Amino acid sequence: MSDGIARLISDSARLIKREFEARARSLGITREQAFALVALSRNEGVNQVRLAELMEMDAIPLFRLVDRLEASGLVRRERDPADRRARRLYLTQAGWATLDLLRPLMDQLGQDVCAGIDPEEIATFRKVLARMVANLAPETDAGRGE
Repeated sequence: MSDGIARLISDSARLIKREFEARARSLGITREQAFALVALSRNEGVNQVRLAELMEMDAIPLFRLVDRLEASGLVRRERDPADRRARRLYLTQAGWATLDLLRPLMDQLGQDVCAGIDPEEIATFRKVLARMVANLAPETDAGRGE
């Protein structure tokens, strides 16, 4: 892969993250909190350590993030019946409602990013990116979509 492609992908990701952060703030949450809600919605009942793995975060920052989500009433922790020390994570009703507000925001961002691009080009681009991910990511990571 040439330096130009890597730089364009990096710049695209940075700009998309920045724009998503601004849009998520309109809902009163950070990008990381939004990603945690999305990851948790796909993996409800996971423990905090597993959520940290799914989000590719260190445990301590993830625990603080979950603390903030819990204080905001978006997430609840429950004792793990198999391990008294562990806590399982669940979205609250408010968490699901926030996620319902996030989905159209994410969809609109995707539309804005792809504005003016032919749908066939977008389909080809998705295939190419998926192959790049498959080339770089372990089999368990490819296709996670997170």
